[in-house]
Amino acid sequence: MKIVVHDTASAMAELLRLPLRERPDALREMFGPLRSALSVLGDVDMVQMHSTGSGFPLDREDPRHLTALRQMRDAGVWSEIEGRLDAARERLAGAAPGAATADTVHVVLVLGNPDDHHLTVRSSGYFGIGGFPGAILLVMWPNEISLARIGHAAAHELHHNVRYANVVWNPATVTVGEQVVAEGLAEAFVRELAGERAMVPWVTALSDAQLDEAHEKIVAAIDVAGMQNLPPYVYGDATAELMGCAPVGLPDLAGYAVGLRIVDAHLAASGLTAAESVALPAREILANAGVPTDA
Repeated sequence: MKIVVHDTASAMAELLRLPLRERPDALREMFGPLRSALSVLGDVDMVQMHSTGSGFPLDREDPRHLTALRQMRDAGVWSEIEGRLDAARERLAGAAPGAATADTVHVVLVLGNPDDHHLTVRSSGYFGIGGFPGAILLVMWPNEISLARIGHAAAHELHHNVRYANVVWNPATVTVGEQVVAEGLAEAFVRELAGERAMVPWVTALSDAQLDEAHEKIVAAIDVAGMQNLPPYVYGDATAELMGCAPVGLPDLAGYAVGLRIVDAHLAASGLTAAESVALPAREILANAGVPTDA
């Protein structure tokens, strides 16, 4: 598996100096390396995906954008991502040598929208999409947390990337169980690579009582299927409402904390690592964790 971290620092610096009318086409070109892997979604408008996915605005000048980009460059963000991904690839290759992978994984980091509450507050300034083999998209607005953890986020997404080269992900049949297991595995993998402080803040944000309540609700819905039904159970009510889904009474990003609890129970029962578990079916992980399913 070859990993290519594209120089979007230079591409965005050039884009942000273009006239506003030329920026959408420049952005499409920057996203070009992801197009093949994302073609499974159909004819995706990457500019629309960027705009609705917390990316920096294309329709106005904002001096904060170039300042933030310089901050990310000065912090060595692109080199950090590359280094963390190299370590993650090596760990996965050693732990799961028979797992399928994309031949090449293209990694694109894009500046986020500083006025987007979901990105800057709920997500602590960063998030990623890596479930489509061959593509990893990272979005960030620089702050103390995002600068320290964006490389670990890339490793999290690489775990997803390898998982979904082996585990079938069908938007019509994917379950709450699969999604929370995947997030829990990816965060446990980050912990294996770099320790607990490398994990996303929201896996430890819930009190014991909140986590117990969230676990009960998510386990009760573990067989709920269909991509359109999953957001509240994975991302919590506030994000789900942004995505047009009905709330179910869960706090922000609760599925990650519950997923990690489930995965930790699986790891303890099986003696496996998260890297070794990358291609295991969710039903096996849930069974090891003592979570009943209909599967």
